Amino acid sequence: MKRLFLSISLLVLSKFSAQGWATEDQYIQRFAKYAVEEMEKYKIPASITLAQGLLETGGGQSRLAQEGKNHFGIKCKEDWTGKTMKHTDDAPNECFRVYDDPRQSYEDHSIFLSTRKYYANLFKLDMKDYRAWAHGLKKAGYATNPRYASILITKIEKYKLYEYDNTNSNEVLYAVLKMYPDLKDDRTFMAQLEPSKATKKLKNR
Repeated sequence: MKRLFLSISLLVLSKFSAQGWATEDQYIQRFAKYAVEEMEKYKIPASITLAQGLLETGGGQSRLAQEGKNHFGIKCKEDWTGKTMKHTDDAPNECFRVYDDPRQSYEDHSIFLSTRKYYANLFKLDMKDYRAWAHGLKKAGYATNPRYASILITKIEKYKLYEYDNTNSNEVLYAVLKMYPDLKDDRTFMAQLEPSKATKKLKNR
């Protein structure tokens, strides 16, 4: 029995470790780059995208994120032809989209917002006004929770996600490093930075 428990524990830990994030801070470190890339392409504030991802996935720990790489709770809808999974949300066994990689989920979220007419008014807002975007999403019916806008705003301000609205895809990893200086000891993270630039950035800190 003890051996079985140990085996299960190791399996869970290995899967947990393989995901690369265990807290909301680690989620931000992992996915800020995707959010900024989407901001450049679709004019959706990176702060809003990250806050939605944090909320929808419970910091990356939800079943949809873990098994379906679905970070925004996007349901199948009539136009989806990709892989699917059943998950209980507003109703039992609803159909949700499944992606091969979280990056696909981030882009599909951008496409979802930018191509549906009931979100059109969002794109008339100041891209750096995350408060207006949060309230606009709620008004457009993105979520049923009456506190949805305030929850997004709280996450943005708690983690200073608005900082990512002021960067670009070439500089976002340095912005992450500024927010989380301890990452300079993380070889995996530092390997993503161009060596000479990384050294220069660190010396100027």
